[in-house]
Amino acid sequence: MDNLEELEAQSIYILREAYHSFSHLCMPWSMGKDSNVLIWLSKKAFCGKIPYPLLHIDTTYEFPEMLEFRNWARSFYELDLMVKINEDARCGRGSYQESIGYETHDPVTVTHELKTVALQQILAEHRFDALITGIRRDEDSTRAKERYFSPRTADFEWDYKDQPPEFWNQFTVDLDPGEHIRVQPLLDWTEVDIWKYIEREKIPIPQMYFARLGEDGRSYRYRSLGCWPITQPIESSAATISEIIQELLVTKTSERAGRAQDHHERNAMQKLRAKGFM
Repeated sequence: MDNLEELEAQSIYILREAYHSFSHLCMPWSMGKDSNVLIWLSKKAFCGKIPYPLLHIDTTYEFPEMLEFRNWARSFYELDLMVKINEDARCGRGSYQESIGYETHDPVTVTHELKTVALQQILAEHRFDALITGIRRDEDSTRAKERYFSPRTADFEWDYKDQPPEFWNQFTVDLDPGEHIRVQPLLDWTEVDIWKYIEREKIPIPQMYFARLGEDGRSYRYRSLGCWPITQPIESSAATISEIIQELLVTKTSERAGRAQDHHERNAMQKLRAKGFM
């Protein structure tokens, strides 16, 4: 097998192990390239039918094109899709004294309240015991500390200093009440691997990843997709997947350089993930 075939086989094995081990699985879906690869792998793993629901945490700051893609993909893949918004945070009601948004709060606070807390709310409601996520080790140094089956406490906390060993594909599946496991089938994939697989399998993705002409006459594309107030495109002429791959082979810029919440303060991503962020 070549490298992509080995990665695909490993990911499918992890997905099947998760389905065998947990009774209430859910797969968060950001609509980005990695989570669309997960949809594709899930369909391969289970003979064309995804046996668990997908979840989109909607911050209400999604790019319109992403919402259009969400509606299209929901129909195309026949997804069992849940959409969750932290309505109390956005409206400033309940335990919130004011509306939470990028207009009034810093990116780390908004990310925590509108993404992590929203995820906590829906986990409490549906009692999911495992989440299948699309994170990769090469995205940032914090995610490099993850395991394939990574436990979270009842308070959503992640002890990145005390991760369980995974010798001979023996994964952590035992849970105390309120805990859940993060299942990471793409952990060993790189950004280039993702794009090569998308190209090989012809996986549909949002067109925002491809270069377009900006108002200043230069070409730009999005390398990573997030909330529109804090996500910036990169200057790029890559208008095809092959051109994106060639660009990535020589770039020295990190994948999430355009995501403001990652750089708001020292170790921002580590702090967010320790509290339950994806």
